[in-house]
Amino acid sequence: MELINNIAKAHGGISIFGGLGEWNREGNYLYMEMKESGVINEQNLAKSKVALVYGQMNEPPRARMRVGLTAQTMAKYF
Repeated sequence: MELINNIAKAHGGISIFGGLGEWNREGNYLYMEMKESGVINEQNLAKSKVALVYGQMNEPPRARMRVGLTAQTMAKYF
């Protein structure tokens, strides 16, 4: 979280987080922490500085594998 926050605020960059095998609670905690720090702006999503992609533990392994590929593709776009 600290690295994403520093990239967003100090350098004005955008971060992509690919959570492979995340539990709902952990993903929700990370989302709320980013929202509180201002990295995610719910009022104006265009001002948000992070994209979160999750593959949950209850999904099949191939579905979780695609999360990493999706995050990599998103990072190439930015």
